[in-house]
Amino acid sequence: MEVYYKKKAILAYLVHKKYVRTYDRRYWVHPFTDSRLLRGEFYTTFSDIRENPEKFFTYFRMSVRSFDELATKVSPKLISQDTCMRLSIPPLEMIAVTLRYLGSGCDQIDLHLTYRIGHSTIGKILRRVCGVIWEVLRSETFPELKEEQWRDIADGFQNYSQFPNCLGAIDGKHVRIRKPKMSGSLFYNYKNYFSIVLLGIVDVNYKFIYIDVGAFGKESDSTIFEKTNFYKALENNTLNIPKSRPLPGTNINMPYTFIGDEAFSLSSNIMRPYSGKVLSHKKRVFNYRLSRARRHVESGFGIMSNKWKIFHKPINANLDLAIQVVKTCCLLHNYVRVRDGINIQDVMSVTGFVDAEQDGGTTSTTNQYIQTRNKLADYFVSDVGSVHWQNNYI
Repeated sequence: MEVYYKKKAILAYLVHKKYVRTYDRRYWVHPFTDSRLLRGEFYTTFSDIRENPEKFFTYFRMSVRSFDELATKVSPKLISQDTCMRLSIPPLEMIAVTLRYLGSGCDQIDLHLTYRIGHSTIGKILRRVCGVIWEVLRSETFPELKEEQWRDIADGFQNYSQFPNCLGAIDGKHVRIRKPKMSGSLFYNYKNYFSIVLLGIVDVNYKFIYIDVGAFGKESDSTIFEKTNFYKALENNTLNIPKSRPLPGTNINMPYTFIGDEAFSLSSNIMRPYSGKVLSHKKRVFNYRLSRARRHVESGFGIMSNKWKIFHKPINANLDLAIQVVKTCCLLHNYVRVRDGINIQDVMSVTGFVDAEQDGGTTSTTNQYIQTRNKLADYFVSDVGSVHWQNNYI
């Protein structure tokens, strides 16, 4: 009995020590962060850099006008209450910290040292601001498309890439992350590092139509795509996709499709290249024409990764924050693309991304889909559908 009470007393002490007992703090506010209003980067730099639009764009990855519009939309949800103990961090400073983190790829400790905000507070700011940006701007940057908007996208691919009835280019990329706790090898990919997969569909203007973020790094493009809500809506015909229309200059009806690489399965709404190394002239022309249109998704990833340099190294954050960061960058990519355009240098490389693993898609492809692809291939080598330079690139 005595041993029992001793064990009970020890357990009570340990519980008290861990959950109840408080320790004297060395500082209520550390002297380094207490000087934020005088020496913090936001208060010493923001006003000056704002007067130089070019430097402002380099620092925040968007124009002054776009920054002001963003701040106007999200600031009301970021306002905090001042207390008798300390002043709250204003929304404008929180937005500046977040954009600097996403745009420079610096660590949270770097922001702590330059903005003189507590390290743990930096993490809370990033989580809060990214969440608010996604909540406020999601419907604007990823709207539900109507039939007329889908046709406009298809017209864009026809005009710029000479690929008819294309609604978007789809691809998946690995985003490097810190190993999530208790995850085993789920996020360990074929490139031998931990990652989540960003699956994106891009239009001819390099804007994301749809994204899916957070799939295990070990999964392939086709597996991830077939688990998405977008794919389910595509299969159920609830995406407002218009009915088939004739190929330009012909009376041959062709359905609207999304285009992808060999990782995706050929289906009624997905067009992929011919596989194999020894192909006929017609098939090689088709693969070139499809690749020429599919380059828009590669360029879209390149523009985003070169602007938001958080992708240039593993995201050192918890899994939920890493997913939120990737989603926010995709949203801001669309947001800035509409307002500020792009620089041609941004599309020259895809730094920070690696293609998701390919498994070739499912092998069961109906003859109907094969015939549809063959008709399109015939069109590309016909007098009406060919382009004069295509034979130079096959």
